[in-house]
Amino acid sequence: MTDIPHNAITEAFFALHHGLPRQGPGSDATTRRLLALAGPLPARPRVLDIGCGPGRAALLLAQEAAAEVIAIDLHQPFLDELTQAAAARGLGHAIRTIRLSMADLPFADESFDLIWAEGSAYHIGFDTALRSWQRLLTPTGTLVLTECEWTTAAPSAEARAFWDQHYRLRTGDRNVTAARDAGYSVAAIHSPPDSDWFDEYYTPLSERADSADTAVAGMREAVAATRQEIAIRREHGTDYQYTGYILRPQTHSSTSTETDPHTAMTTAWITRAETDADLTAIREVNLAAFPTSEEADLVEALRADPSAWLPGLSWVAEAPDGTIAGFALLSRCHVGDVPALALGPCAVRPDYQRQGAGSAAIHAALRAAREQGENLVLVLGHAEYYPRFGFTPASGYAIRPPFDVSDEYMMALAFDPACPVPAGTIRYPTAFGV
Repeated sequence: MTDIPHNAITEAFFALHHGLPRQGPGSDATTRRLLALAGPLPARPRVLDIGCGPGRAALLLAQEAAAEVIAIDLHQPFLDELTQAAAARGLGHAIRTIRLSMADLPFADESFDLIWAEGSAYHIGFDTALRSWQRLLTPTGTLVLTECEWTTAAPSAEARAFWDQHYRLRTGDRNVTAARDAGYSVAAIHSPPDSDWFDEYYTPLSERADSADTAVAGMREAVAATRQEIAIRREHGTDYQYTGYILRPQTHSSTSTETDPHTAMTTAWITRAETDADLTAIREVNLAAFPTSEEADLVEALRADPSAWLPGLSWVAEAPDGTIAGFALLSRCHVGDVPALALGPCAVRPDYQRQGAGSAAIHAALRAAREQGENLVLVLGHAEYYPRFGFTPASGYAIRPPFDVSDEYMMALAFDPACPVPAGTIRYPTAFGV
């Protein structure tokens, strides 16, 4: 039997995928969710879509984020599909396609506000992608990428054998560590639903494989490999998943040195935005810090309220051993009808209290809010504690709470005093119950 040239099998794979909705697991809903987690963007963000394929994400980013997108891929037919689709949607002015390798990008440092890589980083490896793409981000930029990873430390022998011959998967914990070691803060993590694998990818691909002409050179091998991949997913799909990572350069994750004024104890804290992996630990911090579960339940209620929860404004302070010691949350509230932020709950694990963990988390959350363009923050709390962050009585701005409280405990902070500060009654999210 004559050996089939590798390039013939590669071309057969491309032929199988040509014109399909997607070239890997995903959905528009997942793209939108990742975009929301990326947080506020500039008015016309500069976006680099790496390994764009026929450009499903690029089209969405151009249309819904008003982005100026440079989309790169090595397969010219995919780029041609994207160019045609962009023109048909009136987005030709917003999307530029370039045939490039993701391993050797010619763009200048700090060229992009957002780098997007759905299901493509594996071509050069997660670690290589993190290292080589970071220089392209502005100091406040964001890297969004999805990576296939184990969901268990003990995957089935069949799943491991399949993946080991294609790409060495790691667990999510190892990928989070790799991202931090590469100089990123992990702003958010998202696990797409299992439907992303079949609804728009494997089902159409399976139908294409069933109708493929296996007399074409390389097609028989391509179809067999495709069917094996789908079978592995059906039988062992709980062992692995794609995970979306929202990463920012380390200016968004810093080491804060705080001195507690009561003890003169100085501690270095690593501060970063919360991730999905932190939710249990954050609840434990709040349960330990307060006499009832009220504050812990409030955090979870706010997290479930899309009108109150703001991605990137829930921050933790980590001890050197990785333990989450402090927590600070900013959520959306209003003064009258004008948006503002409410600080709290804030909590510190009892064995780390009076060491600056709370201050570090609050400073980090306030800094993130300022970077996201917010101006007004309100807090109800200790009059001796919060002025150290710049808070003053809210009554000085003619701001009042919707309940009776001593004037000294209701405080406000305006990042830019030159910006107008609304006056009126504070309207808290429903979860606060006021």
